[in-house]
Amino acid sequence: MTVRVKICGVTRADDADAAIEAGAELIGLNFYAPSPRYVAFDTAVRIRRRIGSRAQVVGVFVNEERAVIDKHLSELHLDMLQFHGDEDDSALAGWNVPVIRALRVRGGEAGAAISRARADYILLDTFHPSLYGGSGVARPLDDLKGLDLSRVFISGGLNATNVADAAALNPYAVDAASGVESSPGAKDHLKLRSFVANAKSAR
Repeated sequence: MTVRVKICGVTRADDADAAIEAGAELIGLNFYAPSPRYVAFDTAVRIRRRIGSRAQVVGVFVNEERAVIDKHLSELHLDMLQFHGDEDDSALAGWNVPVIRALRVRGGEAGAAISRARADYILLDTFHPSLYGGSGVARPLDDLKGLDLSRVFISGGLNATNVADAAALNPYAVDAASGVESSPGAKDHLKLRSFVANAKSAR
């Protein structure tokens, strides 16, 4: 099976359409207010309605209260939850959908981070001391070679020119936000198509 593709930080319904039509299986909606890719609840409702059953929808949260997450989960019918902050293991437990733990790891630390993570899936992002993802900085891939990545999303600075290298490592999925944009939060549909095509053609 070819690698799955997640397009994250979608803020417009037309961008969700373009990503799905290009072949993306997962769409990420970012509910972290300081992010340039933040999507308000009312907008998220419209995007979710447009997506329907054509793709899985992932809600991205950073150090959010459980009640807020639960509201989004139930009212938006989210398929997965992504925790991208400094949450402890208890925050990830007890949900009725799969959970993704995002980890900002330095080169060489991926193997240990994967083995420690208590979640259904792990998203490996570039380490940044202050940003919770979306830095656009590529993470090294050498430390992922030979690892079991069957429940791993590879993220961090991926774009159409380097996604094939990530996809060739056979992760569960590859993930892009800034690498398929014309400006923060605005997806470039040509970049989207190239990204998905290159990910799917990797060997």
